[in-house]
Amino acid sequence: MEGAKVRITKDVNTENALVVACFPSIGMVSSVVAHFLIDHLGLEFVGAVVDNRLPVITLVNDGEPMPVIRAYAGSPKCTIEGCDQVILLMSELVIPEPLIHDIVWAMFEWSKENNIVAGVVIDAFAKEGMKGNLNGSEPSVEYDDTEGVDVVGIGANAKVREMLKELGIPLLNQGVIKGINAAILSEARRRGLDLMSIMVEADPRFPDARAAATLIEHLNAYLPAIDLPHQPLIEEAELLEAQIKSMMDGADLPESTQGNSMYS
Repeated sequence: MEGAKVRITKDVNTENALVVACFPSIGMVSSVVAHFLIDHLGLEFVGAVVDNRLPVITLVNDGEPMPVIRAYAGSPKCTIEGCDQVILLMSELVIPEPLIHDIVWAMFEWSKENNIVAGVVIDAFAKEGMKGNLNGSEPSVEYDDTEGVDVVGIGANAKVREMLKELGIPLLNQGVIKGINAAILSEARRRGLDLMSIMVEADPRFPDARAAATLIEHLNAYLPAIDLPHQPLIEEAELLEAQIKSMMDGADLPESTQGNSMYS
């Protein structure tokens, strides 16, 4: 195998799907959101994004081995016109920078071939005055800090930026996005695609379930099938942290990726 490839089970109907991308973020927000969506939208494991240059790591949970970048799919109700399927792409590992462009290119070529209708990138930024925990890959944003949990959005085209405003999500005026999320946003803009990033203010010191809950509330406008029980979500975040740390503990990462796991 050469280069990055998206391998999805053939019987999954990808046409007119909404892709939700959950890669490592401040406060583990993307991981908490991803696991919450899998559980509460009934998404099933359907494949992976593979590249022979990725670290050779298999995450094991409840006896089931999982690849580094996983794909899940299901058919919850979606309010985007033409959307009748959700595909979730997620990873707990910060993708090594030399691989990002090839992986993102493979994801977008797969999206084009399979008539994906729209995309949402789940992301977070550190609370004002706090340092992120992604070893140089964390975003840096300028935002109006309020007493509540703040949310900002980025749209790859004018249509999506208008959608963000309709959802009550203020556009990010100034900031720097890094890593795979930056590459996804840049490529989506180049292609003129309907893709947005929803970013939430999070505490980088621990899994921030409150931030994840706030972001899920905004996702509810897209996926009204979501039911948001706040207390169970907080409990799930605590369990998730323990499970992921247990899975990642002792992983012998190559030198090129040492320090790039958000759980190391």
